[in-house]
This record gives sequence, structure tokens and C-alpha cells, in this order.
Amino acid sequence: MSNLFNKMKSKVSSDNEGGEEQQFSIQPHPAKTNNPADLQNSAPGTGKGLNNDEKMAPFHARDPHVPTDPQVLESLGKQESRDELRARQAELNQD
Repeated sequence: MSNLFNKMKSKVSSDNEGGEEQQFSIQPHPAKTNNPADLQNSAPGTGKGLNNDEKMAPFHARDPHVPTDPQVLESLGKQESRDELRARQAELNQD
């Protein structure tokens, strides 16, 4: 009889212990010193961290895209005036 209880107990306890908790760890920072200049690129592709790729440079964004394709310009429609936009805003915000 105790053998039956032991089998049932092992099945129940193994179901509860099956899901282990997630473990998180802190990743090391690529800097060896506290000097931010150490992370700068001396040559393209040699930097550390987010400076590793020139495309990831935060302040080297391009200008806004201005479409030149006539089909795209036609599909945009006409630009509405401030008064038209305010009227549309009031219409949408009605309860």
C-alpha cells in the first residue's frame, strides 16, 4: 500500500518541480576603463558596443524622405489647411 502512495507522490512532486525558474545574469560591458573615448572607432568596424557599426551611430541620421515619384505624389492627395484639420479633429473627438 505504501508503494502505491510513493508512486503517486513521486508523480505529483515531479510535475511541480518540472518547471525551473528563469535565471538572469548581467552581461559584461565592453569597456576596460572608465574613459568613453575607449569606445570610439579609431577605424571603421573596430569600435565596441553600439559604435561597432557606422549605421548604428545615433546622430548620423539622414534627412526626411521626400518622394519624387509622380505616382507616389498623386496617391498622397492634397494637403489640408489648419482649419480643415481642426474641423476634422473636432469631428473625431465628439462623444
